Amino acid sequence: MPFRSPFHRMNDAHSQQPLLKEDGPQRESNTFAESHERILERPHMSRRSTFRSRTPDIEDKNLTRRKYILASGFLLLSLISFVIQTETAVYIQHELHWDKPYCMLYLTHGSWSLLWPTQLLILRIQKRKLSWDAFWRRHVFLLRTTAQMVERQDLHLTTRDDHRSPVPYMLKTTAFITSALTIAGGSWYVAVNMTTASDLTAIYNCSAFFAYAFSVPLLKDKLRFDKIFSVLVAIIGVLVVAYGDSGPEAGESSGSADNRTLGNIVIGVGSVLYGLYEVLYKKLACPPEGTSPGRSMIFANTVGSLIGTFTLLVLWFPLPILHWTGLETFRWPTGEAAWMLLISVIANATFSGSFLVLISLTSPVLSSVAALLTIFLVAIVDWLRTGKPLSVAALSGGVLIIVAFLLLSYSTYREVDEERRRRFAEDGPDSDSDD
Repeated sequence: MPFRSPFHRMNDAHSQQPLLKEDGPQRESNTFAESHERILERPHMSRRSTFRSRTPDIEDKNLTRRKYILASGFLLLSLISFVIQTETAVYIQHELHWDKPYCMLYLTHGSWSLLWPTQLLILRIQKRKLSWDAFWRRHVFLLRTTAQMVERQDLHLTTRDDHRSPVPYMLKTTAFITSALTIAGGSWYVAVNMTTASDLTAIYNCSAFFAYAFSVPLLKDKLRFDKIFSVLVAIIGVLVVAYGDSGPEAGESSGSADNRTLGNIVIGVGSVLYGLYEVLYKKLACPPEGTSPGRSMIFANTVGSLIGTFTLLVLWFPLPILHWTGLETFRWPTGEAAWMLLISVIANATFSGSFLVLISLTSPVLSSVAALLTIFLVAIVDWLRTGKPLSVAALSGGVLIIVAFLLLSYSTYREVDEERRRRFAEDGPDSDSDD
């Protein structure tokens, strides 16, 4: 057989095989999904990847850097929105006396259902030059293939994977994760009427410790001294903020002090459960390492929307039960309470979407410790709102938390870089495509 230059061969052709050989239905290549799947399976054959292969390590480092820049933006957004949510929730229940914990939980978590439509609108504006049919096919394909990656925990999909629907897995995962989140989140709304905003934020964010404890057996994280030390420093900072001030606050009766202690116990239990929820979300609903930041962000908000939809459609049934038993009489908020609740709901949806993206891009442990930064911010807002200056405990505890976050950020970045090098040596560079 005469010699054929490789420049004249088709990318998916086989050397020494007839060009017109019948390959069967498994090899039909004129569909949108299959053509994209081959790109996912064989990135080294594309022109773009061939160019990238000249400097793959540099491109891979840039991808990691882009991931953390994106995570930093969502961290800032989550911090601001969490402070707004906390302050409005405390104001609604303490000052306006609309203390309906489960109803507030239902409305705020249900608002997550708006994450995907909002994201879709933003993506559509960004890609407005595409026809709607092409845009929609591309978006559905991205969500479907990412869900398949999540189920298999593998970046490389096969033809068999393409024919298997990820919908049953995502429905079961959504139900499981939402149930864990509802129990954990419910404790926050119960305790918000019993303790202070600073204590509420501090103790709830102790979930960083429990997230690390659960991530070792569930995510197979290695026990690293620098991470353990960082988490312990953060927890010490939390304890200093929550209990550094001796005795009850001025004007606080013994009864309200007892309520504060009980509220701290309730929120402590919620902290354990929230740490478990974060790890379960990372394990069951996040794409594997190596997934592009854009794809991870889009899928995280989609999962958040599924959680919100499940909440609205399923978790309404405790409302009439609580009403009939008198444990929580249902009453719609009116006037100022309604407006403040609307602000709190929007802030919660913003925080939750940002936090899910943060976990997907980094880790539950780093995300939890990052959330501890809200303690300092909430304390500052309390000072501005009430005129009461920050205590020595709040300042010293806040400094400890900031130091712990910086230490853990460096440790996590170094760990991710080591994992990137190992994965690069085994599989080649990660894909930077969001499609």
